[in-house]
Amino acid sequence: MRTLSYHEARAEALAQILRSDERVFVIGGDLSTPFNPPNTLNQDFPDRFMVPPIAELGVAGFAIGAAMVGQRPIVDFYTASFMFEAWPQVVNEAANVAYMSNGRVSVSVVFRILTGIRGQGAAQHSAIPQAMLWNTPGLKIVLPSSPYDVKGLLKTAVDDDNPVVFVDHLLLADVRGSVPEELYGIPFGQAEIKRRGSDLTIVATSLMVQKALLAAEALDRDGVSAEVVDLRTLTPLDEETMLQSVSKTGRVVVADECHLRCGVGSELAATIAEKAWGALKAPPRRVATLDVPIPFSPPLERFVEPTVEKIVAAARELLDPALAKA
Repeated sequence: MRTLSYHEARAEALAQILRSDERVFVIGGDLSTPFNPPNTLNQDFPDRFMVPPIAELGVAGFAIGAAMVGQRPIVDFYTASFMFEAWPQVVNEAANVAYMSNGRVSVSVVFRILTGIRGQGAAQHSAIPQAMLWNTPGLKIVLPSSPYDVKGLLKTAVDDDNPVVFVDHLLLADVRGSVPEELYGIPFGQAEIKRRGSDLTIVATSLMVQKALLAAEALDRDGVSAEVVDLRTLTPLDEETMLQSVSKTGRVVVADECHLRCGVGSELAATIAEKAWGALKAPPRRVATLDVPIPFSPPLERFVEPTVEKIVAAARELLDPALAKA
């Protein structure tokens, strides 16, 4: 085990995948981020990287066709909002092929996006489309939150015979953690309890897991024991781990970077209310992005986004409404 950044672990995984499977190629970017040094994989594997014209609809269609004849392409859309230009191919073609062919044709393609509120990305570069994607049967949705997870989940995504949307968050790039040298996979639909606790549960994905862990540390200083559940994937969803944690603690904050209305957090809160109602000591609380376009202004951006402080405040209110403003 070594300590790597999320950015380094993702690049290492891609290099090992390219060496181990000649069917894999990358079209679009190189799975890097604009705030980190680009990796050199396109130099190490010059025949496995394609730099297409800026035509996302055509790029997605090309990759879907390649997947249908046995290749395993990775489409790097880079900023998540660029995927909107390819939306018909992703949600109306890739997602439906296996069902409409009665399983005779598979689409083993990975669509990678950089999602989320990133710091002055403004409305057109801060897209958070997980909820829209989750409302599309046929897509698997993966949201790593750590260096260990990004390496293992990328391997599983490439090996899957179904279309996978790999949701990266730009602000995770410098998060550091222990990562094995060898290539490994993490099964989809297997949530992880990132921190054990007994007083309440915080359910999160992607960057919100890191914020939830910081919130749990702050709560611990107040004598509150918070458990942090990282779902890792939305499709498939590990309801069992989430519901077991909520049933144990009796209180839950769902931390989600999607907008509040019809967001991922809303669906998770509804599932918890429906299936763990008898164990709840208080209604589920959602901490999400306000229902406005993401502003360019840093103070306004921070006002609308779900922060560590907002998670802490929601947790305190669950435990004692009088503590909400403490």
